[in-house]
Amino acid sequence: MIEFKFNEPIPIADVIELYRDAGLPRPIDDAERMEQMYAGSNLVVSAWKNGQLVGIARSIADGEWSCYLADLAVRHDLQRSGVGRRLVELTREAAGDGSMVLLLSVPDAMEYYPKIGMAKVENGFIFNRKY
Repeated sequence: MIEFKFNEPIPIADVIELYRDAGLPRPIDDAERMEQMYAGSNLVVSAWKNGQLVGIARSIADGEWSCYLADLAVRHDLQRSGVGRRLVELTREAAGDGSMVLLLSVPDAMEYYPKIGMAKVENGFIFNRKY
């Protein structure tokens, strides 16, 4: 059984292990940077199985208008089990009906998001990271 939690304190080593297992390209070799990413996030939905972190949706949200779903990661052996879908649903519920939920997808997941009801957007712009 999977248990879902909101804003549960999570050791960054567990987050890094999850991201590594899930194949999510983040700065997992820089624990300090990962800590800062989580310190700046105000909506984190996590999934747990037998006390082990198995999924996470990390967001930055204002509670009324915008929610940026920055990371969605699910352990490799639980992908395609509905855990990711549930993490996104809970994020959307927490963000509220008056808020949009936006994410930037890694190339390998571009086909996943329409399957869970998300619309592709074409009206965005970006300044890319310098490192």
